[in-house]
Amino acid sequence: MGKGAYQNIVLTLLLLLFAAFAFVQTRNVDLMRLRLEKVSDDIRAMESRVDQVLIATKESPSIQRAADTPKEVVASAKIANLQFYDQNALPGGGITTAVSSETKNMNYLINNESFVSTIYSYCMDSLTERNLEHQEIFEPKLAESWEVSDDKLVYTIRIRKGVLWHDFKDPVSGKEWKDVEVTADDFAFYLDVVKNEDVDCAPTRGYLQDIDRIEVLDRYTFKVFWLRKYFLSESITLGLDPMPRHFYHAYEGPFDGRKFNDDHERNRMIVGCGPYRFDRWEKGQRVVLKKWDKYYGRGLGVMPPLDEISYEVIKHPNTQLQALVSEKIDRMGFTPDQWVNNTNTPDFDEKTGKLRKYKYPSRSYSYIGYNLRMPIFSDKRVRRALTHLVDRPRILKEIYYGLGRICTGPFFMDSPYHDGNIAPYQFSPEKAKTLLAEAGWTDSDGDGILDKDGKKFEFTILSVADHPIQLKMLPLIKEDMAAAGIVMKISPVEWSVYVQRLENKNFEVCVLGWGMGFESDPYQLWYSGEAEKPASSNHCGFANKEADELIMKIRECFDLQERISLCHKFHAIIHEEQPYTFLISPYSLVGLNAKYRNVRIFSSGMETRTIWDGRQGKTR
Repeated sequence: MGKGAYQNIVLTLLLLLFAAFAFVQTRNVDLMRLRLEKVSDDIRAMESRVDQVLIATKESPSIQRAADTPKEVVASAKIANLQFYDQNALPGGGITTAVSSETKNMNYLINNESFVSTIYSYCMDSLTERNLEHQEIFEPKLAESWEVSDDKLVYTIRIRKGVLWHDFKDPVSGKEWKDVEVTADDFAFYLDVVKNEDVDCAPTRGYLQDIDRIEVLDRYTFKVFWLRKYFLSESITLGLDPMPRHFYHAYEGPFDGRKFNDDHERNRMIVGCGPYRFDRWEKGQRVVLKKWDKYYGRGLGVMPPLDEISYEVIKHPNTQLQALVSEKIDRMGFTPDQWVNNTNTPDFDEKTGKLRKYKYPSRSYSYIGYNLRMPIFSDKRVRRALTHLVDRPRILKEIYYGLGRICTGPFFMDSPYHDGNIAPYQFSPEKAKTLLAEAGWTDSDGDGILDKDGKKFEFTILSVADHPIQLKMLPLIKEDMAAAGIVMKISPVEWSVYVQRLENKNFEVCVLGWGMGFESDPYQLWYSGEAEKPASSNHCGFANKEADELIMKIRECFDLQERISLCHKFHAIIHEEQPYTFLISPYSLVGLNAKYRNVRIFSSGMETRTIWDGRQGKTR
């Protein structure tokens, strides 16, 4: 599944986006970034309300509304989002974005980091793409048309002829591949890989688990069969990506899932069919993408103007800012401190400055997660007490400078799935102490530290080394915990180590974030069956029978209002159980060089593929 609809789903929850999604782009370095994300740029966040999009009634003659999908769809739009490309744009130039760290590999199926999903979204096209202004609408990319059965269990897809995979030289065999066409078999291969239990792609497999099979009818036509009804079946099916068998199964014999995971040379690159080709990865320095000259979208009017997209590894936010001001980079995500204290200079003047800044609500939240497998966190009274000891209003005011909102649950705050009647637990050491005493935690020996059954109340919170917001926030929390008789130790580690610890469930408390897509399915994060799977997103081990029942009802519910009601009930359970202390839904704070034209903020964020470099010359 793709960085079209799926990434809005995964980063949607991870993309129920950005994966979504619609597609994902890099996010602002703000507290505890999106789950497994260290990109210092938030370019894919929500500005307008999701509920306004969900119930939108405005019609467009050039697009096909998903809600009105007939049995057979031959979309009147020849290619997705054509109207947002400036046909007078001059090609050339590029854009360089700062990232605070890089990744372990470029295989997005086995690497759940948002940075990799972003890179992949430029290199790979999905069957369809959501309309940038009306995200409830699917428009064609690789698919020419599609047919949906009345029971929504069978999708018949017809793909374009003449779409080519990127040319590449195999890093293992040395064989050169050129002009290989994308076919229906490449979609069947994708599903086979995801379904292979040896492949480390538990999050993706969870979303595709109800797809029974893909049946190839001919070179350009295939059917997708679902085992049961699922309200996201349309977006998942229409968001499917192909996978290049000639790249990932370039050896004799059956496909080997373990080899796929450990194929280090091939996993250092991406072979796609999208507008940008993976050019190079200079370890510790940069990742570079080049425009693909043979891209099928060229003849349809959606060839991106920029020749190059690159990501420069710059660890420290202040160094990133210096690079932006000196024009060594073109885009970065600001910390709240930088936004308030460093963007009021002439360089950022709206009329005369060489830089521009953008602020909009992000479709994400940060949180403190408790490993529920540990006895110390097994009692919900304890978890609620810990939330009462986190001074979120102070964190929002002093660390975020008010650039965000306190959140209470797992759904985007401006979506109808979020229950706005659920108020955040107050910062109250008194209530915390009462709850802890009810759970049996008292200071029996008078040393100032709570204890129970001979064990002191102490834990270690895993943090990201040198993270600008965590460096300020965690000591404040530690101080308030200490005042209540709890010892909180802070363990800063490098990002690669953090990811490994998280995937292995080797932590006591973590501090992270999650990106949400256009629509919400709690399964990936909260279903009990995912809790013990390696590298699953339910890293905290949450298991609740009532929540499981609601999750399955949500997945099978096609009625929007009923699904909203179910999500509100689920939200209430999460609020009561407190497996997370939900923190802040931050604003996206983006700095961009003023040379770019056709810069627009959509409901999903800032779109890079449509902008162009005004310094290339005057428009024709």
